[in-house]
Amino acid sequence: MDIRNETGPFGQFAPKGIVARLLDATRKAAPTWAGRRLGFLFRKLAIRQLHGRPLDVETFGARMRLYPYNNVSEKRVLFTPQFFDAEERSLLLSRLNEDFVFIDIGANIGAYSLFVAANAKGRCRVLSIEPQPDIFERLIYNIRQNDFPSVKALECAVTDNDGEITLFIDKQNRGETSVRVVSAEGGRSAIRVPARTLMTLVREEGYDHIDAIKLDVEGAEDLILEPFLRVAPDSLWPKLIIMEHLHQRWTVDLPKLLEDNGYVVVQRTRNNAAWLREG
Repeated sequence: MDIRNETGPFGQFAPKGIVARLLDATRKAAPTWAGRRLGFLFRKLAIRQLHGRPLDVETFGARMRLYPYNNVSEKRVLFTPQFFDAEERSLLLSRLNEDFVFIDIGANIGAYSLFVAANAKGRCRVLSIEPQPDIFERLIYNIRQNDFPSVKALECAVTDNDGEITLFIDKQNRGETSVRVVSAEGGRSAIRVPARTLMTLVREEGYDHIDAIKLDVEGAEDLILEPFLRVAPDSLWPKLIIMEHLHQRWTVDLPKLLEDNGYVVVQRTRNNAAWLREG
């Protein structure tokens, strides 16, 4: 299904009628097996009623326009935000301080970025990075619907060299798009996108510290972190790293690299691991 990004005023696609009732039911679903099954059923029924339209909602304290098609993360944030990386978000919330710097790599439509910005204290800075052009348009739209001056968005991939790189887009689930070919299946297409190293971005933004970084790059985490830890002063190393544990796709032993540099695992969920380095 090809979905056009809608750029009209927020509220144009407010939930109404049966869709509003189904949306409310999914967001109230209990965190039990039965509750999740019922929530997913209501979600399926609501999507059938939408016929390709987005919905304008408030989620994580931020206004977002969300399209529950071919993007699993977007679908989860819309219908069941209570189940969307709840432990990871709780950990981030516990780390917020007056001068928090957060980098969101593979930001998608901005769920993590906007969550941090909505709960920010003091002079929080959020750098939200997404390489897919049409998903980046959605990210920018969502940022602009909120009075969060702390959020800046960049349209690029983050990898081990500056320049350009091929991005393999998964048309069935845009959240599985990657600079690495994960599978030949699923109707992937390839485009060229700008690429920057994490060190380049940190220098350009003038950061003197990074409190937390989230990476959702479908197996390319090593291309980002290994070069950065090799060249960056340890004063710039992120205190907290949240990323998918996709060790089978990495070309280096990333967990060992992190452990050797003083990081310890403080949280492990179904999809992600959180690494903390104090001092």
